[in-house]
Amino acid sequence: MRLHLCAVGRLRAGPERALVDDYARRFDRTGRPLGLGPLTEHEVEDRKGGGMAAEAELLARAIPAGAILVVLDERGKTLTSPDLAGQLSRWRDAGRQDCAILIGGADGLAPPLRASADLALSFGPMVWPHMLVRVMIAEQLYRAATILAGGPYHRV
Repeated sequence: MRLHLCAVGRLRAGPERALVDDYARRFDRTGRPLGLGPLTEHEVEDRKGGGMAAEAELLARAIPAGAILVVLDERGKTLTSPDLAGQLSRWRDAGRQDCAILIGGADGLAPPLRASADLALSFGPMVWPHMLVRVMIAEQLYRAATILAGGPYHRV
């Protein structure tokens, strides 16, 4: 199952970019033998100032047809790392080809896009900067792959 990290905004060179790239490489290396990966990023930017609706349209174009849709939203469901690993495994085992994980802009995701999600996922009730959220989800995807592989990275 291919994973697509679709985010509003560009992540510039720096420590966050380096971390996302590192976790994506680790995920690909660990996940490929498990039928997970690759993890690709799709960055979109609304340069015309159209707000959430324009961002939603750009994000929707980045989502592969038939993909499972996961949105990151503070009102979403909180999962443990093993729960996330299990969910990815179930989707993969059900024959799903693509999973798109969406990170909205400064105002979040447009309500219709959020409502169309298969899963709304939260890192807790706090609001996190977009650049850190990318690092956090990339790390959790790598952690999920190591859990499924039975590797030592994750300790329960």
